[in-house]
Amino acid sequence: MTVRAVLKYKGGEITSVSPNATAREIAETMAGQRIGSVLVLADDGSVAGIVSERDVVKAVAAGPERLAEARAADMMTRHVIAASPETSVDEAMELMDSGYFRHLPVLENGRLVGIISIRDLVKYRIMQHESDLDSLKRYITRPS
Repeated sequence: MTVRAVLKYKGGEITSVSPNATAREIAETMAGQRIGSVLVLADDGSVAGIVSERDVVKAVAAGPERLAEARAADMMTRHVIAASPETSVDEAMELMDSGYFRHLPVLENGRLVGIISIRDLVKYRIMQHESDLDSLKRYITRPS
């Protein structure tokens, strides 16, 4: 099981903002799309950073007087860990677990091709287990 299979199952939709997006715009985007993070893309389309719900909470905690001026570039995590489509699901889960984050951009040859969440990985693994179970049931109950 690879990240490529997960992306094929869930789709490659990417929600992103510019480094100049305001905290309010980011929060509205995440709330409106019911997602937990947005990628921050540079003008050339490369990943400049990622803003998660946790980053927005930190910005709120820093004080309302600063929140009005906060931009994605101020809040984002700049050192973004990424997977490739060939990364195994287990490796992707380990990256997320060891780094304490829930979203992982997917890069192929340096180009952004998607983003996966821990929820995407868990849903995919459950689907795979159910498929395996169905196959076993068909094998066991097939006529001799």
